[in-house]
Parts: sequence; structure tokens; C-alpha cells
Amino acid sequence: MMSGTRPKFGRILYLGFCTLVFVFLVAPIIVIVPLSFNAEPYFTFTEGMLRLDPDAWSLRWYREIIFSEAWVKSFVNSIVIGVSATVLATFFGTLAALGLASSAIPARRAIMGMIISPMVTPVIIAAAGMFFFYSELGLGQTHLSIILAHTVLGVPFVVVTVTATLAAYDSTLNHAAASLGAGPWTTFRRIQFPLIAPGVISGSLFAFAASFDEVVVILFMGGIEQRTIPRQMWAGIREQISPAILAIATFLIVFAVLLLLTVNWLRQRGEARA
Repeated sequence: MMSGTRPKFGRILYLGFCTLVFVFLVAPIIVIVPLSFNAEPYFTFTEGMLRLDPDAWSLRWYREIIFSEAWVKSFVNSIVIGVSATVLATFFGTLAALGLASSAIPARRAIMGMIISPMVTPVIIAAAGMFFFYSELGLGQTHLSIILAHTVLGVPFVVVTVTATLAAYDSTLNHAAASLGAGPWTTFRRIQFPLIAPGVISGSLFAFAASFDEVVVILFMGGIEQRTIPRQMWAGIREQISPAILAIATFLIVFAVLLLLTVNWLRQRGEARA
């Protein structure tokens, strides 16, 4: 009896501890969601909300961001900059990962360290450096400079995920394709890329999330015309505190959850293919 009870008690204790940690990490984020439906311009739960009074709950702040020119423009900027930076980061990151996968490349570890350095370097240092660099090129406060800066920040995510996917790739497939007369491009397009596609897509999603959520580079390099959603939220907190920020935060939470679910689905699909 005692030998069977101890493992069961240990499992219950373990699950309880994990639950507490999960609540500790997630509760501060989840509480934003009900607050975004507050009918009053407060960042706290009103008495009516606690009593579940229908008049205390409203879509007021969601309507405000939908019909606000500033919020709509910031959303469009985030999409344009994020998609453009993701395409470039995916292209260059995949090429870099394919090159680093070859044993013929000298000093692969040193090159890999330089490529992923933006991931470990404090963003404020990278932002300051890129601000001076692009300003010298005459690209200060332009969409192009921000897209290129976000590309630099997104490439490491693509390189890491694609490299991890290539580690499970069977290189003998390339030799088999070559023996059948397929060229390098045909081999990559019809054999290698379909197998590593989940890693490429996962890396591109992480690159897009890094761009969409980035605020430090925008603070350094962006002007009024380049305001993204994080920059608009920052301005809203400093200039005029409005619960509309909570509504935007709710959208971002939903976006993050969908992103994680997609990445997990791609990971499972990649493991199934492997």
C-alpha cells in the first residue's frame, strides 16, 4: 500500500507545483482580457464588473481602436514591416542554414555565432548601432531601414530552426537524386525543401513575431509615419493612458496563442515526416 501511495502522492505534488507556476506566469497576462471589456476608462475591475452587471461590460475600447486612424495605420505598418522583414529573414536565414549544414564550410561555429549574435545582444545596443548606421546611409526614419533592421533581428530565429531541422535531414537523398540526374536546384525544390519546410515555416513565424512585437528599434529609428502597434501602445502609455491598450493587448495575446499552436503543429508534422 505504502509503495503505491508514494508515487501517486509525488505525482499530485508535482502537478500541483506545475499548476502554481503556470498560474503565476499566465495570470498577469490573462487578467488583461476581461479588463479590456471595461465600460469605464479604468485599468481596474469596477464594482459592476465584479457583480457581472451587463452595463459594466462593453466593447467600447475595441470600437475605438477599429475606428481610430492612428491605430489602423499602426496596424498596417506592423503588417507591412513584419511581412517584408519575414520574407527577407526567411530567405537569408534559410540560405545561411543550408550553407552552415555543409561540412566544407570553414569556421562554421564562428560564423554561426556571428549570425545569431543579434539574438543574444541587448536590443538597445543593436538598435543604437543600426540607428547610426542607417542614418549615415540617409535611410533614417524610413520603412526600408526598419524592415532591414527587423530582418537582422529575425534571421537568427530562421537559422536556428532550419539548422535544427537539417540535423535530422538524410543527406543521402541528395546523392540519390544526383545519381538520377537531378541538378542541385531540382533536388532542393523537390526533395530537400519539402522535408525541411516545417522548420522554415516555424522560423518565419518566429521572425514575424519578433518583428511584430519589436519596440526598441522603432523608438530609435521610426518616425510618426513608421509607428507600429507596439510603438503606438508605448505612446498611449506615456501620452494618454487609455484602456484601448488593453484591447490591443488582447489581440496580441490571441495572436501569440495562435502562433504557438501553429508552431507546435508544424513541429509534430515535421517529426511525423522524419
